[in-house]
Amino acid sequence: MKKMTFALCFCNRGFMPGELIYGARDDMIKAVTDAGYDYIAMDAELTRYGGVETRDEGLLYAKWLKEHEGQYDGVIFSMPIFADENGAITALQDAGVPILMQAYPDEIGKMDFAHRRDAFCGKFSVTDVFTQYQVPFTVMKPHVVHPLSEAFAQNLRDFAAICRVVNGMKRFNVGCIGARTTAFKTVRFDEITLQKYGINVESFDLSEVFFKVNQKADDDAAVLAKIERLKNYTDCSKVPESNMLTLAKISVVLDEYIEEYHLDALTLRCWNEMETIMRVCPCVLLSELNDRGIVASCEIDMCSALTMRAMNLASEQPTAVLDWNNNYGDDENKVILFHCGPVAQSLMTAKGTVTEHKMFAKGDPGSGWGSNEGRIRPFDMTMSNCQTKDGKIVVYASEARFTDDPIEEEFFGCGGVAEIPDLQNKLIRLARGGFKHHTSVGVGHMKEILKEAFTTYLGYDWVDIDE
Repeated sequence: MKKMTFALCFCNRGFMPGELIYGARDDMIKAVTDAGYDYIAMDAELTRYGGVETRDEGLLYAKWLKEHEGQYDGVIFSMPIFADENGAITALQDAGVPILMQAYPDEIGKMDFAHRRDAFCGKFSVTDVFTQYQVPFTVMKPHVVHPLSEAFAQNLRDFAAICRVVNGMKRFNVGCIGARTTAFKTVRFDEITLQKYGINVESFDLSEVFFKVNQKADDDAAVLAKIERLKNYTDCSKVPESNMLTLAKISVVLDEYIEEYHLDALTLRCWNEMETIMRVCPCVLLSELNDRGIVASCEIDMCSALTMRAMNLASEQPTAVLDWNNNYGDDENKVILFHCGPVAQSLMTAKGTVTEHKMFAKGDPGSGWGSNEGRIRPFDMTMSNCQTKDGKIVVYASEARFTDDPIEEEFFGCGGVAEIPDLQNKLIRLARGGFKHHTSVGVGHMKEILKEAFTTYLGYDWVDIDE
């Protein structure tokens, strides 16, 4: 991930103490750089006190912003005093990125006319006018906050995550490798709807994948390097040499698709042709891609790939798609979330072990090498998924945690116990809402970040399953 950059903008209002803007500039630059981000700011000498007040000053800032297009990920609009909404909207109505509204608090003992800021009130003037103009913006708790406070440092981290999600989801390419498995109507999606939201789908026939794999020589340098990569990544000691070679060739072909078509994510038809024809199960390959930060879902679950990508952008950590698989004894707020092995190694308690997929081995021994078995480690997590419905993307998210509760050794694949508050009611809402048997999970609690990015900036419909 590249270092994020914020464009800084400061307000002014003629009858307020404009001298306070100079201190605000220093405060905000320190806050942003201390948090590890970069910034750009218009020359303070170009306007009175370096703030934006009049329409002409707003136009000047808008022109400067346009000249620096592509150099910033979001805008921080700082209100050290009561803002002039005319200058603010003129400056930022075409910013094209998320905008964080920050207003300074007043201090007891400094409420005389020379020091009183009134930004608490002025913030509403700005947000009112931005709403009238239908320019999206972000507001956070607390309503007023000093840039050098820990509260604003958290605001900044959350806003950076929102910017990553919004900018990363506006335009991206996702590869659909293979057709949907006939039996899995649950993962159907509308490609035209996705395109409306800027999500471009590149489709590839599985027969082409097999052809490319068969064209790879056993001593191809990329194939040999991939074998070493996979052996270092997880425990492949049980995998027969011929199956290991096939897994490596498939992985190289997937890498080629990613590079040639600039894929930001992919979803793969992982069964049953992979097993019956190629004699492998590609779970471990998806695991390795996810650990590299390349979102990869199985079973042609395009919608899970979308929410996986959003959470990957927000957290900057790997994500996973999992089945709502098993109840956990009599505990109604716990569930075993599982998949055959596409979970990133870094989300597991230890290195996985590549085995033969037990479902395929049952009826066709030797056909399922590639399941990466292990356990999901404990961590706070967010679960999310979406659907395409009537030309819209409908999404949900909720927060929970993976526990260290044991799962018996005989339980195959990669699973973990999730403790989810009010789980039974959430399951009813998911069922009534027509959501699939999969959910995607990401590291950390980020429901509000996703909701802000999806609804304020990206135009997704939101279903709150926590209500």
